[in-house]
Parts: sequence; structure tokens; C-alpha cells
Amino acid sequence: MQTTTAEMTRGTEWLAGAGLRPTRQRLTLAALLVGDGKNRHVTAESLFSKVQDSGERVSLATVYNTLRAFCDAGLMQEVTVDGSKSYFDTNTHDHPHFYWEDEGHLTDAPADQLKIVALPDAPEGAEIASVDVVIRLRRKDR
Repeated sequence: MQTTTAEMTRGTEWLAGAGLRPTRQRLTLAALLVGDGKNRHVTAESLFSKVQDSGERVSLATVYNTLRAFCDAGLMQEVTVDGSKSYFDTNTHDHPHFYWEDEGHLTDAPADQLKIVALPDAPEGAEIASVDVVIRLRRKDR
């Protein structure tokens, strides 16, 4: 499944907005991530699979490195689940997530329903950089 001109244009603009050079690999991944104008949560492996389905050639190592570069540029945020599994989110605004344990995927949770009243003071010499909220879900037995 080839990417469309509109998807490539959105991907190019997304990269340009962060000042990233539009290499072939970055353009391919950007078009898959934001080409349709929707936010998404991906793992490196799921994005690699989409690349293969598109007929493009990008190594898994390049996917990992490019996702890290996108995070460093502020285009994405990394959400770690279980200390070892990372998801990459194109929605960079502060918001909570649902982690669906049974299916192993991440979705946005309604931010307007989350109320954090207070945070603990950071230890001396440190400051709070961010707060990640991941709410784990599993399907109820029927």
C-alpha cells in the first residue's frame, strides 16, 4: 500500500515544523505516522510492520533511531509500559493513557476526567520534568 501525495506532504510539513531534515526514511515514517492527520500510538515493531506493508525498505534499527529522533525533536512522546515496552505517541500534549493489558495496546484517556490535586515535592536539587499517567485496563469476565 503506497503512501499518497497528501500523506507525504503532511509528513514533510511535520518534519519541517521541527526543523528535521526530510530523509527518505524519515519521510516514509512521518507519512505513516501523521499522513492521515490523526494521532496514533505505535511501537517500533508495529511501525516497522506498516513500513513493510507499504512496500518501503527501512530497517527496524532505523525505525527505532528515527522514533527517538522524533521524540528528541518534540514531535512525539514516549510512553513506557512495564518498564520495557515503549509506545510512541504523536499527540504531544499532556494527557493520560489507557493501557489495554489483554490486547497490549495504548489509547488516549479523557484528560478532562483526570484530576491530580497535588504532587509530592521533588527532592532537593531536582525538579519534576513530567508526570505520566498510564491506567491499566483488562476486559471484565462476562
